[in-house]
Amino acid sequence: MDYLPIFTKLENRHCLVVGGGDIAARKVKLLLKANATITVCAPDICDWLLEKAQHNQISIINELFTDQLIDGKWLVIAATNQDHINEHVAKLAEKKQILVNVVDEPKLCSFIMPSIVDRSPIVVAISSGGSAPVLARLIRERLEALLPMHIGRLAKISGEFRHRVKQVISKESLRRRYWEKLFGNGDLAGLLQKGQTEKAQQLMEENLTEEVAKGDVALVGAGPGDPSLLTLKALQLMQQADVVLYDRLVSKEILELVRRDADLISVGKAAGKHEVQQSRTNEMLVELAKQGKKVVRLKGGDSFIFGRGGEELEELVEAGVAFQVVPGITSASGCSTYAGIPLTHRDYAQSVTFVTGHRKADGKDLDWKALSTAHQTLVVYMGLLRAEEIESNLLTNGRDANTPVALINKGTTSQQQVITGTLSELSKLGGGLEGPTLMIIGEVVSLSSKIGWFTPDNQQKLSRDPFLVNLA
Repeated sequence: MDYLPIFTKLENRHCLVVGGGDIAARKVKLLLKANATITVCAPDICDWLLEKAQHNQISIINELFTDQLIDGKWLVIAATNQDHINEHVAKLAEKKQILVNVVDEPKLCSFIMPSIVDRSPIVVAISSGGSAPVLARLIRERLEALLPMHIGRLAKISGEFRHRVKQVISKESLRRRYWEKLFGNGDLAGLLQKGQTEKAQQLMEENLTEEVAKGDVALVGAGPGDPSLLTLKALQLMQQADVVLYDRLVSKEILELVRRDADLISVGKAAGKHEVQQSRTNEMLVELAKQGKKVVRLKGGDSFIFGRGGEELEELVEAGVAFQVVPGITSASGCSTYAGIPLTHRDYAQSVTFVTGHRKADGKDLDWKALSTAHQTLVVYMGLLRAEEIESNLLTNGRDANTPVALINKGTTSQQQVITGTLSELSKLGGGLEGPTLMIIGEVVSLSSKIGWFTPDNQQKLSRDPFLVNLA
């Protein structure tokens, strides 16, 4: 992060704008919105700035910039059409430790002016650090359309009601839950949109009770790795959570999307290695929920497909803890798609079977005879360590040695590797691979070389991001 995004209070604080043209006028408009005390210095002043001076909204010094003008200022903006003046202003401000912005010269700036969506007191600032101002502006336009005009009134009456909420609900986490519930049902915003402020305030009072603070658990599938594959509901719950218990397969990029002040607890498991025993994880979910916390149990892929989600929910049911489940894109679907391998295809496979290579020590063995049928796709989760056993059992039970196989390592991420071969080579294909690896066995694997799209050397087949397409 090249710039720390902050909001600074400029009310009645002295600011200097060097320049008197249209660009300087645009900067003055923003400073006026912030109620700053503004001085404009330039030998030539545009009509709009002169009009503001006539109404005593700004002060004008109708001459060239001199060094002493910078003294006592909180921040300075250089917006002249002369590079040597802008550079001199920047160096002088830097020397005096005064924040300075030079228009269209980010290298000379100690602060930059973002694109702004103003729904005061809600203000959204978007910046590209000066590298792509047009893109920042286009993003701002998208947000302008998304944020309703009444959201400012919603924030205003909420601010006026904060003291009342503190009187009734003493615990900070419970107050946050109150606001989340209030904002989440849409009724409050609907009343404000219709201009029914009194009814909105009445609704806020009616909902003011500590009963809102009951804890619960959300079992959330995080998908196979690519953060953009998260569901909208998963993201919303991650932003509301007080605490998140996550597995090792949940990527750092996905964890970055969790609310900043939430507690993150790793309960990761790898084959044969348990950072936290499953029974303890189950207990923690119950304990945290009974403390009144909103808990998210974040699992890679989908919680109900080899994710032991059912075991955790059974524990919650027995303890009387409220819960919900948010499905995620399972690894079989996500990784096969990113590898260009359709799991079913009319010419190659009429069925697909998911199995796991990691089972309880006393668990039942797989039905290898059924799994060895030709023209079906077999997807093996966590099967890398048992590759030799899988190969041997399938061959013994009649699967063709030339059946195509694929190992997809770190699928859907920028580190994705797809290694293909035949069933007779399966035990040797995975040498050196580390991290989550999905195994696909079946005739459909042969399509990967034809329709595989998510590879560094195949960028011409990548679809553009629809967000950027719409912006263009």
